[in-house]
Amino acid sequence: MAKIILTGDRPTGRLHLGHFVGSLRRRVELQNSGEFDEIFIMIADAQALTDNADNPEKVRQNIIEVALDYLSVGLDPAKSTLFIQSQVAELCELAFYYMNLVTVQRLQRNPTVKAEIALRGFAEGAAEGDTTQRQGIPVGFFTYPISQASDITAFRATTVPVGEDQEPMIEQTREIVHKFNAVYGETLVEPEILLPENAACMRLPGTDGKAKMSKSLNNCIYLSDTAEEVKKKVMGMYTDPDHLRVEDPGKVEGNTVFTYLDAFSRPEHFSKYLPEYASLDELKAHYRRGGLGDVKVKRLLIAILNEMLDPIRERRRHYETRIGEVYDILREGSAKARAAAAETLADVRAAMKINYFDDRELINGQTEHFKLKTEN
Repeated sequence: MAKIILTGDRPTGRLHLGHFVGSLRRRVELQNSGEFDEIFIMIADAQALTDNADNPEKVRQNIIEVALDYLSVGLDPAKSTLFIQSQVAELCELAFYYMNLVTVQRLQRNPTVKAEIALRGFAEGAAEGDTTQRQGIPVGFFTYPISQASDITAFRATTVPVGEDQEPMIEQTREIVHKFNAVYGETLVEPEILLPENAACMRLPGTDGKAKMSKSLNNCIYLSDTAEEVKKKVMGMYTDPDHLRVEDPGKVEGNTVFTYLDAFSRPEHFSKYLPEYASLDELKAHYRRGGLGDVKVKRLLIAILNEMLDPIRERRRHYETRIGEVYDILREGSAKARAAAAETLADVRAAMKINYFDDRELINGQTEHFKLKTEN
């Protein structure tokens, strides 16, 4: 069996460090590993519209932002197929068939769906005039896991690299695959989830210390932020609220700056930027016993982040002067993706016995049946 990756992002804004450590960095490593036969990377505009149907321009404008972020981090269209979800019509048809294999109760139990509903302020029966909640849950948003199953299975993906918050979604895809194959015969490929290797990258917190970096919470460091913007955001980052003076002992656990250092620092950074410490462990030990100020630690993080982001910014500037070329990459990728999805859809239609015009056995059998009926 071919080894195939499917992954992607919703185009609701520029991509940030949470995306980078949760999936983007790993995608580039996997792309360059030579271990996979195909890599499909999707800009999920159709899924973004499930909670932005009243603001399609937001999605439209952010497609290019996400594409630029993809190219700037090192995703290579010669090695990975970059495409736009809405340009692959076969995905909608697959999702329509899968809907018959999932109950409303099962979707309601999906913890990712519940969390996303709460995050976006959807509510059934919100009080009239309550502007803090959005009336009702769109059906398209509610069936998000089914759409995602369609995306994954359409390309026969064997591997889906995502953050831990997406585990329930991949599990639901696996359930749909099991159900389809049990009912219609072995047709779909069951995917495996690939989580970040570094525990600190599983869920990078926002700069405010909130559990998740999120555009809606305005607590992101974007891949396209300038060096000055990164500096400003890191200097305002949440640390230990009880570490009021330099001499005070500080807590590393739950300290956002140290969480980021866990995710991004390497041993060579200390010899380069903070040579009085041999490692991150030494820095943490000093902070815990007191005598180390937050500003010094933040300056280290600023240097590390800007070193990492500089080549990303440079590649982005390159492609920002070639927007037509970027759209050509997406057009060609979408055509390739559609061809691959069409093959899976043909197999699904055959398994479900709804490929009427292609089933010569059906047509010939019925022709013979009605011929005999007429003769008798």
